[in-house]
Amino acid sequence: MASKEQKLLDFVHSDRALLNTSLTLRDIFQLAMDRNPSKPALVYFDESNRKIALTYSEYKSQAFVMASKLSSALSGVPAGTVVALKLKNGPKWPLLFWAILMNGHTPLLIDAKLPKANAENLIAQAKAKAIITNDEETFAVPSFRVNDISSQQADYAFSPDWADHVIFCSSGTTGDAKMMVYNGKNLCSQLLASQNMGDITPDILHPGVTNILAMIPFHHIFGFVAVFLWYTYYGKAIVFPTSLSTSDIMTAVHKGKVTHLYAVPLFWDSIAQMVSRKASMMGGKKAAYFEKMIAYNTHKISKKEAGFAANGFIKSLFQKNVLGAQIEYCISGGGYLSSKTLNLINGLGYPLYNGYGMTEIGVTSVELSPSVEQRLKGSIGKPLAGVEYKIVPLANDNGDGTGELYVKSPITHEREFIGGVLTRSKLVDGFYKTGDIAYCDEQGYYYIKGRLKDTIILSNGENVYPDEIEFYFHDVKHVNNCVVLGVKPQGEKEETIALVLEVDNSVDAEALKQIKKDIDSINASLPNEKKVQKVYVDKRPLPMANNMKVKRFVIKEGLEQGSPDFVDFEAKKKQATFEGYDPKEVAQYSKEIAALFAKILVLPEFKIDGQAHWINDLGGDSMSYIEMVQELEKKYGVTVADEKFGVLTCLDDFVKEIIDLSHAKTNSPKETKKN
Repeated sequence: MASKEQKLLDFVHSDRALLNTSLTLRDIFQLAMDRNPSKPALVYFDESNRKIALTYSEYKSQAFVMASKLSSALSGVPAGTVVALKLKNGPKWPLLFWAILMNGHTPLLIDAKLPKANAENLIAQAKAKAIITNDEETFAVPSFRVNDISSQQADYAFSPDWADHVIFCSSGTTGDAKMMVYNGKNLCSQLLASQNMGDITPDILHPGVTNILAMIPFHHIFGFVAVFLWYTYYGKAIVFPTSLSTSDIMTAVHKGKVTHLYAVPLFWDSIAQMVSRKASMMGGKKAAYFEKMIAYNTHKISKKEAGFAANGFIKSLFQKNVLGAQIEYCISGGGYLSSKTLNLINGLGYPLYNGYGMTEIGVTSVELSPSVEQRLKGSIGKPLAGVEYKIVPLANDNGDGTGELYVKSPITHEREFIGGVLTRSKLVDGFYKTGDIAYCDEQGYYYIKGRLKDTIILSNGENVYPDEIEFYFHDVKHVNNCVVLGVKPQGEKEETIALVLEVDNSVDAEALKQIKKDIDSINASLPNEKKVQKVYVDKRPLPMANNMKVKRFVIKEGLEQGSPDFVDFEAKKKQATFEGYDPKEVAQYSKEIAALFAKILVLPEFKIDGQAHWINDLGGDSMSYIEMVQELEKKYGVTVADEKFGVLTCLDDFVKEIIDLSHAKTNSPKETKKN
């Protein structure tokens, strides 16, 4: 009888069966479905939250039936063309993905949340001839809804004619989109790259029960490879939450008995923030146990020092209120992961590892060390089997071993669409230039410091990486999200390190003052080269790419162009001047509008100073601000433009604006009298 260790090696090395095939997508499907016919494959929940599971045998059968129905629906679509799949994660996604391939079409994977105009842009540039989606909109190409396809009559005489390419999108913005074309050999190489994982840690891939949460969208390379492709091929169960709401995710984690959870840093940061805030409200023994448990699980104190907090019961007690005690393995990918988040999640007893990949190169490394000390360093690990990394020094090399990461790999996409033109992937001596700044330690572990395009170069030539600064400010109360970037104001020669905040809609004057105080305190503790120089509040939610990363370039453009969507925390307000205005008229309007301020804010009129800020000084909020504007419009018969909301912040601002609007309304000059 084979030993436990031998069974593990046999399981992990089972991907080598691919070497005896033609290395196509069809081979991946056949091996995955036929090796594990009775094992659960797709797990989801009905409207009553009852768990439903399909075995691999049922999965294979339903994929074939779906393909036969799709052949009828796509009968008018030219053979061998591209078909877009714009659908959120769910049990129908894998069936449709394989069905498109079986019909000889290349799937173009599009974000389910992408606006129609952006999706149309991708469809046009990839020359797709149809789209499968649940969107209600009409597209320029034939659109097929999932329920309509499912209602088609199955043709059991259908014979698959497999396609062997998949297209991933890195951009859905208007203009020239970039899309990567992978062939079957690329994706088989992705599976073969995992063959040494089990040699290092058995937790990521093993013969036992593994249920992985399908939270990362499958159109994204991280979700496609690390969740859908790997765990389908190895015969594991993919658990689909009904939605991405917190309650539905928790239901799926607990009822689906999820053991593996892979997500982007934003998710792990939110878990860490939630736990930190709850911990701050603990008192007495519970708080002490929590702190000791975190320290013990991260090997900062001994079992003796931890005392009762080292007991597994304490860990399971805290885990019960987070992700449960059944989680075996966690990976963060798609962006920078802070050391604080790494420490807290690992301290809770959830082994959180850092991974690395790109739409252009697939998943090429993940930290696999079972040592918590190594995990806490934040490494992305060592290159997977068949992958080679090298660091190329930057033009302004600081001599610290940091440079741009180049990757050579058989996983790298075969071709790409740029602006609708299909070309070979752009390589330098076989290496792909990632645009990521990295370094390698003496043990061969790699670390990502940030994106080359996001690097801030100070006047002294020092390189500053925004990702390393951001996480210091993530736990500030009332701050939902934040981003650090380099901004070069008009007329300036050097970039300024700017922090942009997305705050709760409910914040009042006191909360804003506390946010400012907390930020100043954190900033004071940072090294000089990492200190934030400007702080802004974005009036809108920060723009996100694929719901994973903040779009720095959008914010940078807005700040440098002086967009009114950003409020400068530090700005000294430019006082409204009344030169050329009739003093008596100004005095009359000031008296009337001050009375209105006082009425709405329930304040004595003597406190309504001309330069007193509506929120910071007078204690108003956004709702009372809107009420005040409406009262002014009603009283004076004018309309305050939407773009002036938030720009007019004090009595003098409104006096000047109302006078201007009133005179514009009557076409009379402002200078009615001069004294």
